[in-house]
Amino acid sequence: MVLNTSGPCVTGPHERDWAWSDVEGLEVTEVPVRSTLQRWATHAASFAAAALDAWVPSSPTEMTVSITAPAGTVLTPVHSSAAVAYSGREVDLSRQLISRFIRGTATPTVMTEWWEQKRPTRILRSREREALLELWLASA
Repeated sequence: MVLNTSGPCVTGPHERDWAWSDVEGLEVTEVPVRSTLQRWATHAASFAAAALDAWVPSSPTEMTVSITAPAGTVLTPVHSSAAVAYSGREVDLSRQLISRFIRGTATPTVMTEWWEQKRPTRILRSREREALLELWLASA
């Protein structure tokens, strides 16, 4: 799943794309949300398991994206980019940004430009992702 400037695009064996003007709704479900304390506890448990040589990396959490357009609703699986889970604030900010894409008051250009300039070499931490979402919302 890619959010292009022109609209969302499902990648993989069943490729499909839409113009933002055709998208009536876009929702992500099964989002892993945890408090800061829960995320720290999970990190600590992973660290302890690794120290005891009992740690086995797991696959990223799978979420579902629901795209609604005049022709109907399409569901597609996507993987979480958070190492453990997202904060509630991060989820709220993400939903605000997606809502602006659907309403036509913003485009993913701000995300694309950031990516082209920064090219991060590691997974951003929750606070970094929140700050980035706030920047994108302010720029949009």
